[in-house]
Amino acid sequence: MAVLTAPVATFSPAVPLAAGPSCSLQRSGSLWQLGIEAQELTTAIGQLAEQLESDDDDSRAQALAELEAALLAEEGNKQALAAKADATCWVIEHLRGQAAYRQQQAKRLTELSRSDASRADALEDSLVLVLTRLQPTSTRFSFPNHELTSRKSQAVEIDDEDALDPQWLSFSTTSKPDKAAIKEALKAGTEITGAQLISRRSWRIH
Repeated sequence: MAVLTAPVATFSPAVPLAAGPSCSLQRSGSLWQLGIEAQELTTAIGQLAEQLESDDDDSRAQALAELEAALLAEEGNKQALAAKADATCWVIEHLRGQAAYRQQQAKRLTELSRSDASRADALEDSLVLVLTRLQPTSTRFSFPNHELTSRKSQAVEIDDEDALDPQWLSFSTTSKPDKAAIKEALKAGTEITGAQLISRRSWRIH
C-alpha cells in the first residue's frame, strides 16, 4: 500500500484489509496523546478507505458506518470533530493525488505501448517484405523457434465516397437531450415533461 505523504501520518501496509483499523477513532483527550492520535487517526481512516474498495457490501457499509459514527460522536466537541475531519481530508487528498499520479503513469505507459507496437509492426513489415521478395510464392515461413504464417482475406477500399450511388450508402441518426437549451428553458419557467432542474452543492478540499 502506498505511503501517505501528509506529514501527520503514514499508512501501515502490514495490516490486512479485513482486520479493520489498528486503532480506535475515539480520542483519549490527553494532551500528551494528541500528536500520536493525529497520526493514528489518519492511519485508521486510511484503512477504512481501503475497506470501501471491498466487493463485499457489508464490509463497505461497516466502514462507512464506523467513520460516520466516529464523526457524529464528536458533535459536542468541536476540537475533536475538527481533528477527525482534518485527518479524513488528509486521506482524501492523498488518494486523489495518488489517482492523478497513476493516471499520468497510465498515460505514459499507453504512449510507450503504442510506440512499442508501432516499432514491432514496422519491423514485421520489413521482415515480410524481405522474405516475400526472396520467396514470392511462399505463404508460410518456418524458423528454428518461430513460424510466420499468413491468411488471405478481402476488404473493400473506398476511393471516393462522394462518387458512390446512394444505394451503396448506409444512414444512421442519433439524438440526445439538449441540456443547455433545456436548462435555460427551465430557468425561464418553462415546464418540460421528462426534465427538471436540480440544484446541487459541490464541495472541495483546500
